[in-house]
Amino acid sequence: MTYAWIKAGHIIFVIFWIAGLFMLPRYYVYHQEAAPGSDEEKRWIEREKKLRNIIITPAMALVWILGLTLAYITDAFSQGWFHAKFALVILLSGYHGYMVGYGKKLAKGVRPVSGKALRIMNEVPGLATVAIVILVIVRPF
Repeated sequence: MTYAWIKAGHIIFVIFWIAGLFMLPRYYVYHQEAAPGSDEEKRWIEREKKLRNIIITPAMALVWILGLTLAYITDAFSQGWFHAKFALVILLSGYHGYMVGYGKKLAKGVRPVSGKALRIMNEVPGLATVAIVILVIVRPF
């Protein structure tokens, strides 16, 4: 019974995390399109901060805690599919960190990436999710 609750929690927080990672780059696109120093830009800075601090980062932490607990319970560390999934989750966590850092740069007025590049980056969580779900469900190796 405990396993089912841990697994349910893991899936719930994965959904929260990935949904937030879908939203964050889109927020950054809108933020970059706002005039520097405008009230609209200030609103985007606040929205981004709330999304990162209230939803995305806590969800990621819970994904890691519950996911590692599941891996331990099921001895997933010895399975090939898990190694690939684990690598993708590490990369997705790095992407999360990059996006958080990018938001902090935006809040300071630095805009190093184009809106087009942000739109392309917006695809990363979706592609990672597809690969991770296939690894977990199909377990190709």
